[in-house]
Amino acid sequence: MLDNRPPFPPGTAHPTRPMPTAKPPAVLVIDDEVRSQEALRRTLEEDFRVLCASSAEEGEAMMAQEALHGGVQIVLCDQRMPGMTGVEFLRLVRERWPDTVRLILSGYTDAEDIIAGVNEAGIWQYLLKPWQPEQLLLTITKAAELWRLQQDYQRLSLEFRTAEPVLRQRVADRRERARQTFGLDGLIRAPGSPLEELCDLVRRIAPYDLSVMVTGESGTGKEMVARALHYESRRANQPFITENCGALPDSLLEAELFGHKRGAFTGAVEDRIGLFQQANGGTLFLDEIGETSPAFQVKLLRVLQEGEFRPLGSSRPVQADVRVIAATNRDLAEEVAAGRFREDLYYRLATISMHVPPLRARPMDLPALAGHLLAGSARALGKTVTGFSVEARHVMAQYRWPGNVRELQNEILRMVALSEGEELGAGLFSPRLLRALDLPGPDPHRSDDDDDSALVTHNGHGQLKERMDRLEMQVLRQAMARHDGNKSRVARELGLSRVGLRAKLVRHGLESA
Repeated sequence: MLDNRPPFPPGTAHPTRPMPTAKPPAVLVIDDEVRSQEALRRTLEEDFRVLCASSAEEGEAMMAQEALHGGVQIVLCDQRMPGMTGVEFLRLVRERWPDTVRLILSGYTDAEDIIAGVNEAGIWQYLLKPWQPEQLLLTITKAAELWRLQQDYQRLSLEFRTAEPVLRQRVADRRERARQTFGLDGLIRAPGSPLEELCDLVRRIAPYDLSVMVTGESGTGKEMVARALHYESRRANQPFITENCGALPDSLLEAELFGHKRGAFTGAVEDRIGLFQQANGGTLFLDEIGETSPAFQVKLLRVLQEGEFRPLGSSRPVQADVRVIAATNRDLAEEVAAGRFREDLYYRLATISMHVPPLRARPMDLPALAGHLLAGSARALGKTVTGFSVEARHVMAQYRWPGNVRELQNEILRMVALSEGEELGAGLFSPRLLRALDLPGPDPHRSDDDDDSALVTHNGHGQLKERMDRLEMQVLRQAMARHDGNKSRVARELGLSRVGLRAKLVRHGLESA
């Protein structure tokens, strides 16, 4: 005999479905036809808590009653009923329970009803009879998701309102930390350093929207100077955007800086905002500007002169308020004379010129800079390091650092990674650096203390001053050999005057008095 009873009691979970962890959304169905109510109930009751009413007045009473117990999330109302119409009732719902998602169900396609429903009652969907169960269930499920998103939005809006003072303070704190890190305080220097004059120029020029050209060897910190200019200016709270002009060909560099529209070239599958537009209100730093081609220089000059640009594939110009800071390790004056760099662009970019001296020209900065980089490297690698040994400091002072601050940073990072103690010995320097000073490299069978003693043995016994004198003589002899005895070039490489160089050569017996 067939058992016609339901396979499980109403209101309990389906045996193949997990027990719901949250109260299902409530749907109020209003229709003056009882059979239509029952059909809607059977379609929805498996996933929703369904309430039914036969008139707008009865539905209003249910809405008021349910408001005491969490409310009704969705209303599905027939349009044509005795008394109040569906649109009129949903207009009332909008006024009293605005969070409820409102839908209308009708067998008529009256345009006026549809327009009134959308404009006056804020109806989300207009469904037509006869309806399909699968489509109806999908629509009500989307309505429930809409209601949930509305609640999340309101909750987050409230949280943001209450958290506004905290967030404002956090933003201010981060801006201050950025200013301390990247402003003039971030340019590590000692009293009497050549950087002092540069920092004074940065301090005086930063408030004015003048184009600046920063020159210097690779690795000297030209980007740090550009950041200092930005964070000391009125644009400090706006973007600081960087681009290495030597890393991209002309076509890609143009798209990167000016942006492009979808379809402007092969591979442009979507619109892209260029860096000039991203930096609007702030600063754009163009590194390695000397590597650009004359053709690109013409396009860049037009942007700087007119204050606007045109994204690739677009017919409309875009304006951007941007301060441009450029940098190069080339002698642009020589490049202009050789015809490789446009003279008008050079003078447009170099309203103010700043030169960053190499590390060998500011030896007084080396101890403070090395200590700063050591702290950052130890923090990044999670190691405890207290400082450098006497011999390590001696090696750093004798080496000429052709890669400047970047090379020093890499060496210290390497030393910290290889260290096994809290003090960094001279043997941890890279073999390339030690060979440049004619010093022994690290022996895997020696400890850090053995490395230092090996350095002493290699150079003979004696006090620190005597060993430093011997190393200085080696550096002088090697430099003279590299430059075939040209004292001007040797003095320039070692950061000495010709008189100072000659005095050292005489003292070490490399030249007669």
